[in-house]
Amino acid sequence: MSVDFESLSGDLHRLKDLALAEIAKAADPAALDQLQIQYLGKKGDLTAVLRGIGALPAEDRPRVGAVANEIGEAVKTALSERGLELRSVVQAQRLAAESVDVTLPGRTVPRGTLHPIPETIAAIAEVFGQFGFVVYEGPEVEDDLTNFQMLNIAPDHPARDLWDTLYVDIPGHLLRTHTSPGQIRVMQSTKPPIRALLPGRCFRYEAVDASHGFEFFQVEGLMVDEGTSMADLKGLLDEFAHALFGPRKTRFRPGYYPFTEPSVAFDVECVVCGGVGCPACSKTGWMTILGAGMVHPVVLQYGGIDPERYQGFAFGMGVERISNLRHAVPDLRYYLENDLRFLEQFR
Repeated sequence: MSVDFESLSGDLHRLKDLALAEIAKAADPAALDQLQIQYLGKKGDLTAVLRGIGALPAEDRPRVGAVANEIGEAVKTALSERGLELRSVVQAQRLAAESVDVTLPGRTVPRGTLHPIPETIAAIAEVFGQFGFVVYEGPEVEDDLTNFQMLNIAPDHPARDLWDTLYVDIPGHLLRTHTSPGQIRVMQSTKPPIRALLPGRCFRYEAVDASHGFEFFQVEGLMVDEGTSMADLKGLLDEFAHALFGPRKTRFRPGYYPFTEPSVAFDVECVVCGGVGCPACSKTGWMTILGAGMVHPVVLQYGGIDPERYQGFAFGMGVERISNLRHAVPDLRYYLENDLRFLEQFR
């Protein structure tokens, strides 16, 4: 089939009429973009028609090119004008949808707060941070070697009866029963002097009641240096107790932990009755807030530290216990129940 100027020119004008009609009907900017590609793109309809120019006589080619340029400009102009119209409509719709009545009162933004457990951990860390203690974290799934044996608790040690352990499917591993294995990890990775604070979640197979839970939090403290003594421990814990509970009397009582020797319980004057004696302190006038002692030489050796040169002390406290005393909470189960009536009291 032969191609001449008249037929090719007619195809171009028909293409123009079709393009202008579809552009006028375009409903949104995305449809308009598709029409631009369809008619003016490298593989568009206008390009397809112009492929026939090569079959025309040489004198007709400039004439067809002029017609093609005119039609191309007409389509571009129509696309631009319709684009302005559609964008104006879209903007008007968006402004209407996002309109704000500035005369309305402002919306109240709910203000959250820390849960009392992390808030108490932060308060403890702030006190000890003033004495150079650095916070470390350890894994919640521990191996038996680190959780027990390196802390001077052999497999047949009777002290194992103090911990009702939850074991996991990985052989030789368990959910840590205390944060004390963090002592070993810090000593193996850090050279003395050491001042470490180890907060974290612990697990034991226990019946849940007002003062016990299978999941609870502890904060472990460790200091290792030359010449460290019980006097340093007592002075540090006195400052800690006074910072959290005010100027109260404190005392050491003999205690027992396999990983410290000697071991002590640290008591503060009852925060309820001030030492007079009440049901909260079993009428003794004292409340135990933590256990402590000098790090056993065997534990120092497991940590890669020479016990002939360095001495250390460690202490551990239950975060729920400290929080109970600070906020007069009678039941530790409240901390895990996620009851907003309870949690909102700590704003």
